[in-house]
Amino acid sequence: MNVVPTTGMTALSIGKGITLDSAEEMEATLRTIGATRYHSLHPFHRLLHGGKLNKGQVQAWALNRYYYQSTIPLKDAMVMTRFRDRMTRVEWRHRIEDHDGDLGSEGGIERWLKLTEGLGLDTAYVESTEGILPATRFAVEAYVHFCRDRTPLEAIASSLTELFAPNLHEERISGMLKHYDFVNPDIMSYFSRRLTQAPRDAGFALDYVKQHAKTPAEREAVCNALIFKTNVLWVQLDALYHAYVDGQIPPGAFVPKTG
Repeated sequence: MNVVPTTGMTALSIGKGITLDSAEEMEATLRTIGATRYHSLHPFHRLLHGGKLNKGQVQAWALNRYYYQSTIPLKDAMVMTRFRDRMTRVEWRHRIEDHDGDLGSEGGIERWLKLTEGLGLDTAYVESTEGILPATRFAVEAYVHFCRDRTPLEAIASSLTELFAPNLHEERISGMLKHYDFVNPDIMSYFSRRLTQAPRDAGFALDYVKQHAKTPAEREAVCNALIFKTNVLWVQLDALYHAYVDGQIPPGAFVPKTG
């Protein structure tokens, strides 16, 4: 896959000078966006996976990320309402089941609560989302609004960060198990399960946008939707870094115990 120059890209869009005359050129641009903007590159993740955070800082990450995880099925339900095509809805529906679970089966949200409980956080407090950072809430809600208000094609395209998730999950599992004595494989089950779920989801979404983005303008919209989503993920880590590494915790947000 050819590497697309990133010089003209902005924080909002691919900018000028990138040709998107084919599905292959669009895919190359999408993969370049992931390689240069995915939140695996954020300094907070480097600290998290390298064992440089204390338990309170890891708790803060898991607490805030819960809001994103628990909102994903709401976002996906929103995406489903955008499609009259039954087969698209059937394909998308399993994403909700993956996170919400079903009768007698554990979903991703339960697995995430297993993580927060294993880190010593009270489940009722986590589920209340009362302690999350304002920026976390704003970013996640912006994602839901994007999927509600933009075109169905852009709504699906915004999920394409899943193309790059498996490598991050592998790095997270190995790094956190290696460096933190308060982490064990059982509470990391969310990430091990996503190693198989994410590639399946990403494969469908990528095939969909390659088939349905038929004009350069539509392909540009697809790429810009992915940029938007990388921003949603990146800004959450910006907020965590500012609050829990730099120590600027906003009023009312979670304050880790000391000692």
